[in-house]
Amino acid sequence: MARDLRAAENFYGAVLGWTFRKGGLGQAFSVAEVDGVPVAGIGAVAGEFAVPVAWTAYFAVDDADAAVARIRDRGGTVGVGPVAYPPRGRAALATDLEGASFGIWEGRVLSEWRVGDGEAPAWLELHTKNAFDAALFYGGVLEWADGSDGCCEVSYEEDQVVLRHEGQAVARLNSGPVESGSPKPQLRPRWLVHFKVPDLKVAQAVVVENGGSIAPEASGWGDGPQRVTVSDPDGGLFTLDQAPPAA
Repeated sequence: MARDLRAAENFYGAVLGWTFRKGGLGQAFSVAEVDGVPVAGIGAVAGEFAVPVAWTAYFAVDDADAAVARIRDRGGTVGVGPVAYPPRGRAALATDLEGASFGIWEGRVLSEWRVGDGEAPAWLELHTKNAFDAALFYGGVLEWADGSDGCCEVSYEEDQVVLRHEGQAVARLNSGPVESGSPKPQLRPRWLVHFKVPDLKVAQAVVVENGGSIAPEASGWGDGPQRVTVSDPDGGLFTLDQAPPAA
C-alpha cells in the first residue's frame, strides 16, 4: 500500500526492474511484472485507509466473511474490511496474535502469479515470537492442510514452519526475538516480503539513489551476506535477496 502510485512505480521500477500495468481495480492500483509475469501489486490507498505505507501479504480465501469470523474467533484483529473491489473481489486487513499484519482476498486471482522458491522472484517469511503458535493460528484461519483439493502442505523443517503449495515452498514461519511495541517497525512481528535481485550490492545502491534507505537494527531478520532489509522513500520495508546464479 502506497500513497503516490506514480512515485512508487518509479522507485520499484528502478530498484527491481519491474514494469507496470493496470490490474482492473481502478486508477489507484497497478500490477508489477517481471518478464510479463505478475509478481506484486501496488495500491495508492494508504491515505484512504489511514495506515502506514507497507508491503502486505494477501492470502486467498473462498469466503472473506467466514475468514474474518475465523480471525476474530482465534484472537486476531480485523482492522479494515471486508471491502469490495468490483469486479475482482473483496479484501480485508487484519493482524495475528502477535500483531503481524496480513490481508485476505476473496475473488479472482491471476493464475500466473509466482510466489515462492525456485525461479519465482518473491517469497514470504513471518517474523514472529513462536512459529508453532503462529502456524496454528494461520492454519485455522486460512484452512491450511485441511485436506481439500489444491490446498497446502505444512511441515517443520530446520526450526521453521514451511508452507508448500504443489510441493513448492511459498512461505516460512520463523521463531525469534521480537518487540511488539517497538517504535521501529523492523523489530516488530511482521511478514517479510522478499524480492530476488541479480546483484545485491547494486540493488542497495539503487535503493539509496532513488530515495530509499538501508533499514538499521533488523536484529538479523532478513539480513545477512545474501539479503538485506531496505525501506522505500515512504518507509515501506521489504527484503532484497541475492538471486542464486543462473544454471
